[in-house]
Amino acid sequence: MTEPALPAPTGSHPVGTTSVHLEDASRPDPWVADAPTRELMITIWYPAARPSGPRARYLTRAEAAEVLAGRSVGVDPDVLSSVRTHAFPDAPPDPALSGLPLIVLSPGFTRPRATLTSIGEDLASHGYVAVAVDHTHETAATAFPDGRVAAFALGHGFARTPEFWRKVKTGRARDVSFVLDRLLGGDPPWDGAAGLAPDRIGMAGHSAGGAATIAAMVADERIRAGADVDGSTDSLIPDTGLDRPFLFLGRDGQYAPGDGPAADTWARDWPLLTGWKRWLVVAGARHPSFTDLGLLADQLGMPLGAATSGLRTTAITRTCLRAFFDQHLRDAPHTRFDASIADHPEVRSAAPPRPGGVPRGNIRPSGVIE
Repeated sequence: MTEPALPAPTGSHPVGTTSVHLEDASRPDPWVADAPTRELMITIWYPAARPSGPRARYLTRAEAAEVLAGRSVGVDPDVLSSVRTHAFPDAPPDPALSGLPLIVLSPGFTRPRATLTSIGEDLASHGYVAVAVDHTHETAATAFPDGRVAAFALGHGFARTPEFWRKVKTGRARDVSFVLDRLLGGDPPWDGAAGLAPDRIGMAGHSAGGAATIAAMVADERIRAGADVDGSTDSLIPDTGLDRPFLFLGRDGQYAPGDGPAADTWARDWPLLTGWKRWLVVAGARHPSFTDLGLLADQLGMPLGAATSGLRTTAITRTCLRAFFDQHLRDAPHTRFDASIADHPEVRSAAPPRPGGVPRGNIRPSGVIE
């Protein structure tokens, strides 16, 4: 079997990466009763001064084994853990760069933070710092530096009620605010934190992580722009609305207006998003297509049944997110975002209908929603 590999980053900067263990002593773990503190692992990708040493490991073997446990997929944990990445562990940050925008990434429910590696690496290659968070006990496994592996803890005894999902999303919002507190406060846990711009922070997530982006933005005004990738939302936006830029990016057939309950959650939130906003859907994608899992499934001979390849959907996701954050954290012209979308025929803009079937606003060919 050919060694599976992530696509190369598209920017000009070599990418460094490091993993950091954080402990929030101000609160207990929300899921495990006898855990008095909330422990998290984060992965940071950043523009590096130069390539240095071997590439970063995708997952530890213990994490890979837990991710694959109970799945009849015929993939050895050693194969999954050794997916070829493009970042260099603990490479020195580029000292010539400062005021770097920071993007927090939140993975789907049960998915490790590693599944957002291709997005994180690409953002870093374009001069961003990207930080992916493992929301402990919500993912298949989280390995800590001392050898402990925190397994998924939300099986039997946790009914998947609306209250459960709300707890997931609001709990992730607290995780994200804590990560920001540590990275932007005194005595940060990463030497490169001095290069961050505290007024240029964004967040994006997949599935539950995408929905948690709204919860995090409502709770933390430091997050200036957010993106939900293929995640149905809860009614967390106050009646006064959310006036910061927001992007919905999902699969056609599930998240286009009128597609069903998932799309209905976006339609409910749409009028409450009172700042710049876009609603985009991608033809031929499946739920995992927006993460590393879609392109790895193709390479490992386990296609998801998507009409659009995982590699192509990854390219679309990278382009949309980067163009969105370029516009709202780097003041790039809005025409660049619209031009980026126009280059991808699989992507179309959408807006929910008004009651009675009257369209809400007009959609120009460029994708601008008025």
